[in-house]
Amino acid sequence: MKSTEYSEKVLDHFRSPRNTGTLEGDDIAVGRVGNPVCGDLMEIYIKVSDGRIEDIKFRTFGCGSAIATASMITELAKGKTLEEAMKITRQDVANELDGLPPVKMHCSNLAADALKNAIDNYRHNHAPGIEDSPTQSRCPDKIINQDRFTGNGVFGSVETERLRGKRVLVVDTGESSVAAARQASEVAPRVVFLTKKKERETEPGIMEKLRAAGVKTLFESEIVEFVGFTVLEQVLVHDLNEDNKYELFTDAVILICPCR
Repeated sequence: MKSTEYSEKVLDHFRSPRNTGTLEGDDIAVGRVGNPVCGDLMEIYIKVSDGRIEDIKFRTFGCGSAIATASMITELAKGKTLEEAMKITRQDVANELDGLPPVKMHCSNLAADALKNAIDNYRHNHAPGIEDSPTQSRCPDKIINQDRFTGNGVFGSVETERLRGKRVLVVDTGESSVAAARQASEVAPRVVFLTKKKERETEPGIMEKLRAAGVKTLFESEIVEFVGFTVLEQVLVHDLNEDNKYELFTDAVILICPCR
């Protein structure tokens, strides 16, 4: 990390991170978030007593900014009620660190999301009778250039021979798309499952199946455009969490829409 790009507070929390490690016990909850594109992964553990965060720890696999933001958010959350901690924003984290470079703001977003995920998990596990209500998958609206690449990079089913050795992206449209991702992983070296859902809205059983098949998942994402010269080369993805767009290279997209 170059000192000219980061504040002294960022450097301090990077060099001497607070509250590292894990926690165990019945009153512990864990929040896990990640971004498969940049590779940052984060876990935040909270111990709750009388509605307050009595203790908090973190583990992260990411850049120096990810470490610094995780360290700072644990300091901000410790001692607060769950309601107060839920209100901590990524901007709060960045402000307490005296700012972050714009390209690193996603790190503070990751830390805030991991904390909120931990609180959600605690509330769910300690409030019997409250059930998750996952966002229902549905066929997406027609994507730019979809007609142009249908059958030429965009497929409505798993065409095994045409996917062999390819980089495959599967759009979440329900149970059939999960099965398609697992089937594609048998012939494709890289399969990514793209869903508009948040990680906590996805059934654990589905995630276990995808992970077992070696399929990576992009949460809170949607395709807005198919791009290529004569064949599909990449897709333009809208990150619904950070509200930005980025290009993702792929050879094939599986988009199963039985509702059409």
